[in-house]
Amino acid sequence: MRAPDFWRREGGFPGGLLAPLGWCYGLAGRIRFAFAQPVKPSVPLICVGNLVAGGAGKTPVALSLARRLIAQGRNIRFLSRGYGGRLPGPIRVDGKTHTAEDVGDEALLLARVARTWVARDRARGVIACTSDSEDAPPDVIIMDDGFQNPSVAKDLSLLVVDGGYGFGNGYVFPAGPLRESVNSALARADAVVLIGADNAGIRNNLGARGNRAPLLRARVRPGSEAGELKGKPVVAFAGIANPEKFFQTLRDADCEIKAEHSFDDHYPFTQADLERLRAEAENLGAKLVTTEKDAARLSPEDLRDISILAISLKWADETSLDAALSPLFSD
Repeated sequence: MRAPDFWRREGGFPGGLLAPLGWCYGLAGRIRFAFAQPVKPSVPLICVGNLVAGGAGKTPVALSLARRLIAQGRNIRFLSRGYGGRLPGPIRVDGKTHTAEDVGDEALLLARVARTWVARDRARGVIACTSDSEDAPPDVIIMDDGFQNPSVAKDLSLLVVDGGYGFGNGYVFPAGPLRESVNSALARADAVVLIGADNAGIRNNLGARGNRAPLLRARVRPGSEAGELKGKPVVAFAGIANPEKFFQTLRDADCEIKAEHSFDDHYPFTQADLERLRAEAENLGAKLVTTEKDAARLSPEDLRDISILAISLKWADETSLDAALSPLFSD
């Protein structure tokens, strides 16, 4: 599903017309939290979530945190809903046997960095993460998404916001992209992670709301593949929530984009899709390139002639990041 254009524009029609439905949606969420009896994990749990439907950069943040904590000697577990996968879990992800159809593309990316569990029931997933007999007990669980899920108690809730998209038109679904009101989300956030340039004026927006949570800044940094693609003609394709971010990353890397193709988030590419893309790239004398997340949904054979652009995060203030993480650990 692609987000409708009116979700991006503040106020106006039809967002205003649908606003009462959004109020009802938000109320239902508040009721869920009011009556929830969350499971308390036996180890600290970091929730990396967002406020808008679609991508804000949750998974890159989760991966970055995991790499940082692993470098500090921490034993990490990831917990994912496994969006787009058919297996309800709890199940430990095996990158050698599981596919995106089984556990979702995001879980496969997470599993490359640390042991990952998929569970639609997050409470059962937490129990599975901490009772895995094949490895030492985890020091911390990083839950990718789940900010609006009241079934698990969080020790650190990070609210990820894209600096370009911000809060969209400011309305709650279906009137806008918000999963809940901004104020209700900020009330539970221990820190806000702002990704990229603050073109949407998020810093001022938070200040006007009296937000007291720390604001952590980070930017997307392309992997080494960007250097190999610099100055070369490419045909770019992506089935992610905000493909324009990927295309802009390629432009910033001085790639010569001959054509760009956007597909729905988590789109299941067919062989016919890939053959059309290959034919276009050949006609244009260009190289096919896609995202790491899209590549997780393709087979090794499919990827034989496709370049993959990985990304990572560069934190503006690592001291502030560590200050947010350190209270989780007694040592």
